[in-house]
Amino acid sequence: MSVQRPDPVSDAAAVRDATRQLIDAVSALDPPAVAEPSLLPGWTRGHVLAHLARNADALVNLLTWARTGEETPMYVSEEARDKDIEDGAGRALPEQLDDLRRSAERFDEAVAALPPQAWAAQVHTRQGGVLPAAEIPAKRLAEIHLHHVDLGIGRTCEDLPEDFAAREVASIIDRLSGHEGIAAVRLHDTRTGETWDIGAAETPELTVSGSTHALLGWLSGRGGGELSRDPDVPLPTLPPLG
Repeated sequence: MSVQRPDPVSDAAAVRDATRQLIDAVSALDPPAVAEPSLLPGWTRGHVLAHLARNADALVNLLTWARTGEETPMYVSEEARDKDIEDGAGRALPEQLDDLRRSAERFDEAVAALPPQAWAAQVHTRQGGVLPAAEIPAKRLAEIHLHHVDLGIGRTCEDLPEDFAAREVASIIDRLSGHEGIAAVRLHDTRTGETWDIGAAETPELTVSGSTHALLGWLSGRGGGELSRDPDVPLPTLPPLG
């Protein structure tokens, strides 16, 4: 499986659509629901929403870096990132929604301000990885889709767009293939018939089969109940996406 070449203009349009769906879903919640647990251990829905807003601003920093050439990290520090999320988690639902909308607008404006040649600029993620600015809208899209699932308000990996699921599976497999310390597994997409290996073993002893969406659920740490295993052993633990 090859990772799809980024199309930042198309990806930015998909971000806007996914953001509208997220805001519509969150707007329909009863106000107390924002303080209830999300599907992420230790985080309420308020934590997830605060993270999504601050992630938009962090990616605006990377777009600013690409546009100006001046190094602008995603976050001042990991401690500042965590504090911003914690401080924002307890806000009432209207405040959360306002923050989501305003941060999404800032992201849209930063995308629109980037001249075409700046999409090739190299920037650094908070984990230290290097990526072209053209991949930033796709990163934002993944944040929105996967954390919408994490809110636990009715959306699952099965509900995600087919093209997004296939692309995200390819991206995760690319990161996990050939890496020591990663469980050696052969993946089989029962919808397309394709197979790929993760981990460093030449011939993995475990094959995990399922639809693209089910594979995405497991690879992203969001379940794997619709997967079959040969031999029938527990699914190994994979590293978090970060």
